[in-house]
Amino acid sequence: MFSRNGPRRKNSGSLGWGWRLSLVIFAAALGFASSLAADKLKDLQEHFDRDNHAGSKIKDLQKLAAAQFEAATAAGNAGDYVAVGLIFEKYRDNVRATFELLKKQEQDADRHPAGFRQLELGVRQGIREVDDTLLVSPEAMRPPLEIVRKDLVGVDDALINLLFPRRTKEPVKVPSPAEPKP
Repeated sequence: MFSRNGPRRKNSGSLGWGWRLSLVIFAAALGFASSLAADKLKDLQEHFDRDNHAGSKIKDLQKLAAAQFEAATAAGNAGDYVAVGLIFEKYRDNVRATFELLKKQEQDADRHPAGFRQLELGVRQGIREVDDTLLVSPEAMRPPLEIVRKDLVGVDDALINLLFPRRTKEPVKVPSPAEPKP
């Protein structure tokens, strides 16, 4: 730091070079992390697509949904709302596929509600994620997200109806004695 002739000045060029190197390393690490996340998402999606059992497909959907929500958040932070829309549309398609497989394999939700409950809770979380994204997304990107939300709410309503079926028939309107009979 000090020499015989007084304090030495640092070379400003070396400081700039160090910053440039750290920025390059940071960008490379960020790119590597995003490629790992994309690979993880791709692997989870492939595993989900291969599975044909409702119980394990629901567990796969939960893992895949967590990765999709994370990717959607990262894309939203980067301002890429087209990617966000595509991620949520893929999530919706995965929910529909799981719901159809569950209905096919477990016809009686009243006697075997576990898978239906798990799926319903996951769908509610998905609706909350879409709602949060709708709040921050630009006006031009809202219609596709609103369609995804509407579809997820429809699946959620169908799941609720399967879990809690009506036990009684609709009441029949009996004419009052004061009304004339036709």
